[in-house]
Amino acid sequence: MKIVRVDEWQPRENLVEQKGDIISTVQRIIDEVRIKKDTALFAYTKEFDGANLESLLVIEEEKQFAMQQVNSSFVEALQTAAERIRLFHEKERDTSWWNMEKDGSILGQLVRPMDRVGIYVPGGRAAYPSSVLMNAIPAIVAGVEDIIMVTPPDKNGVIPATTLVAAQVAGIEKIYKVGGAQAIAALAYGTQTIPKVDKIVGPGNQYVATAKQLVYGQVDIDSFAGPSEVVIIADEQANPAFVAADLLAQAEHDPEAAAMLFTPSEELAKKVAAEVTNQTKKLDRVSVIEASLEKHGAIVLTSDIKEAFALSNQVAPEHLELMLVSPWEYLSYVRHAGAVFLGSMSPETVGDYIAGPSHVLPTSGTARFSSALSVDTFVKKTSLISYSKEALQRDSEQVITLAEQEGLGAHAASIRIRMEDGK
Repeated sequence: MKIVRVDEWQPRENLVEQKGDIISTVQRIIDEVRIKKDTALFAYTKEFDGANLESLLVIEEEKQFAMQQVNSSFVEALQTAAERIRLFHEKERDTSWWNMEKDGSILGQLVRPMDRVGIYVPGGRAAYPSSVLMNAIPAIVAGVEDIIMVTPPDKNGVIPATTLVAAQVAGIEKIYKVGGAQAIAALAYGTQTIPKVDKIVGPGNQYVATAKQLVYGQVDIDSFAGPSEVVIIADEQANPAFVAADLLAQAEHDPEAAAMLFTPSEELAKKVAAEVTNQTKKLDRVSVIEASLEKHGAIVLTSDIKEAFALSNQVAPEHLELMLVSPWEYLSYVRHAGAVFLGSMSPETVGDYIAGPSHVLPTSGTARFSSALSVDTFVKKTSLISYSKEALQRDSEQVITLAEQEGLGAHAASIRIRMEDGK
């Protein structure tokens, strides 16, 4: 893993971009699904997944069979994770409120959950049951009554047992065997089988991400997600083996994942680089790790810890680990990060699975202006305004002045007619 100084390091571009050929392909798929609906879904599932389906809906027998295919320790781990996630997100719930002013006017806010949301769960080369929990449970806590899950089947039309079990633990009943851009289109526009939703959440490949971008506005989406990333800020007392292990845990996600260490300690940097080399030899996804570290991995030497935080805020990482002697003393330095992990016993991995907060986090620098998936992701807030006669009389002249300044005579008239009626 390369060691560089700040002035030698060039961070990757913090933009989520899609290639033109991908956009045109995805737009064609979306248009086809809008017109042909289920017919298009069956055709694309056969073309892309090799599955010749008779029905898109996962039936009860398939769910029961899946439960029989997994061991009890896996189910217990999912249940523990689900309970932790539920307890954390219950603390986020907001309630409607209103206040009566002295003049009799009432101002407030209604907080209401969305009616129906869609959750995309990746399939293909790997199954991610943790993503099911992390997307679904905050929506359930928010009060969303109708949750639609879509995920691609294998060539035999089968969904991974771990994914189906996670859906059952989370409390999702409606699961459909469809993935890719065609699944996003189905959720956005609806088909004979899959109902239209209000919002789509969940990770996916570049075709899924592009589809979410293209249907945004027709429905809401969680984010424009890019490759995963971690920044570790460490001082000279950090354990180099721990640091290296966490860098590798991030790098094994994807060749485009980014794993970065910012430290003022050259001695630690050298030890971490050596640990990365030694630990990589013991892992399975060596080719993925090596590609990730070669393209986006770096150990960056800073002048001090404060400069390390300044650099981290520039990157605005999805995950930020503070492997410092007194991490809480530096929390005020953090301005932009999806999630912060404080101390050597808080590896990012616990956040991926069981700590409680959703692991769906802003990537590619978007932590500068966006937040982790939460209960707020699934609610809408509506303003309440109830004026008394006294309040309207008090504000009438100023409202009329502002309306006329903008050339909106009817606006001004709607106030005047009430004032005249009052007289």
